[in-house]
Amino acid sequence: MKVLLLYPEIPDTFWSFKHALKFIRKKASLPPLGLLTVAAMLPEAWEKRLVDLNVRTLTDKTLQWADMVFISAMVIQRKSTRKLIARCKDAGLKVVAGGPLFTAESEKFETVDHFILNEAEMTLPPFLQDLEQGCAKRVYTSDEFPDIHHTPAPMWELLERKHYATMAIQYSRGCPFDCEFCNITTLFGHRPRVKTAEQIIRELEALYRLGWKGGVFFVDDNFIGNKRHLKQSLLPALIEWRQGKVGLTFHTEVSINLADDDDLMRLMSEAGFTMVFIGVETPDDESLASCNKKQNRNRDLVEDVKKIQRSGMQVQGGFIIGFDSDTPSIFQRQIEFIQKSGIVTAMVGLLQAPIGTRLYERMKHEGRLIGSFSGDNVDGATNIIPKMNLDVLVNGYKNVVKYIYSSKHYYTRVKTFLNEYKAPEIKVPLDFQHVMAFFRANFLLGILDKERWHYWKFFFWALFRRPRLFPMAITFAIYGYHFRQVCNLHII
Repeated sequence: MKVLLLYPEIPDTFWSFKHALKFIRKKASLPPLGLLTVAAMLPEAWEKRLVDLNVRTLTDKTLQWADMVFISAMVIQRKSTRKLIARCKDAGLKVVAGGPLFTAESEKFETVDHFILNEAEMTLPPFLQDLEQGCAKRVYTSDEFPDIHHTPAPMWELLERKHYATMAIQYSRGCPFDCEFCNITTLFGHRPRVKTAEQIIRELEALYRLGWKGGVFFVDDNFIGNKRHLKQSLLPALIEWRQGKVGLTFHTEVSINLADDDDLMRLMSEAGFTMVFIGVETPDDESLASCNKKQNRNRDLVEDVKKIQRSGMQVQGGFIIGFDSDTPSIFQRQIEFIQKSGIVTAMVGLLQAPIGTRLYERMKHEGRLIGSFSGDNVDGATNIIPKMNLDVLVNGYKNVVKYIYSSKHYYTRVKTFLNEYKAPEIKVPLDFQHVMAFFRANFLLGILDKERWHYWKFFFWALFRRPRLFPMAITFAIYGYHFRQVCNLHII
């Protein structure tokens, strides 16, 4: 059997970093980890090829080679996925589909031959068994949450690693919290399931032996869901493994209660974690209560963010506007919080209701659902009828995004962060493309950009006031360029 694993194109969005990646001559931010893991679960005798359409063109010759295709996708890839499926069907190929998009919306993809839904550890083996016996069903689903101690390592050898800015691995699935708008617990449950430290070290060692010395994203939706295992097993193992190695910095997603645990922050920093994403959502306590974001309530969120920054980890933040209790004052409150906290990468979106969430069911019951969940965090779209006047909400949202990503206010926020941040001692190898990115930034942002004065003012401030963090400052300048392009595309 010749199997072609296909990953559809991701559109130009906040997290695609497409405009920033051009500075370092990379084509994609992250590889398709799900497909690489599924590939390792397929029969060893099968021939396997991976084509990520974000880094390579899919040719007719490659389609002719295959006997069957496996497609995985997220909701944000809905449009490109439809085109890809149509092309595969035109080529006469059987299509097997799985991943978050299909788990949520399988009924909308009539031409797919087989769906492997939920977690592949549970649904892929029965499909393979039925396929071998010639009686494969169309849909394979399960409400069981598998033990991921037996999940194989991704097949890194299928990947064209040179095209990616960051690699990705998974340590845990599940989250102990129950936010109304989040579908993670629907997909993976409330009890965090973890891989062993030995599994993670083997995966990282395999990457390192292949020559990877860059960043690695732990894709866990809440990396600190099982603090005990982290502190007693994984983090000590990572600290020991990284001794004497160059590069390999880590970033992940956590909940704000990380700030409550000084020992955990210290261990994460020592293990090489330099960045965490946190769902801050809103400074309004009533809105936090309404969406059951209890872990964010009754605390000084700005001080918590700064505490994490001082521990050696940059904080990226997710923010939501459009909760039922929000009033027009929320727009200025969000701006003030983001600027004061020094959260440079601030993802601000309107409240949306993904399929499978309690919010979706409540909106459906109240007759407030409109359209489909877009999967894009910053496109200014919503699939619910808000309590606030829609025009007021949308215009206020646009003003927030335009303000925080205007050059003047963006660079001010970066300065706030750099003044707070305590950089860890991590040796990162000098890369030619990153050196060239410095000169490209000076040309594009310092010469061609109409707001170049703000760039040069920030440039010399960082050079003389924070020289040790100067490379990070230039990286942030490049990120800001990407964010402004996305804002111009979706918001203005």
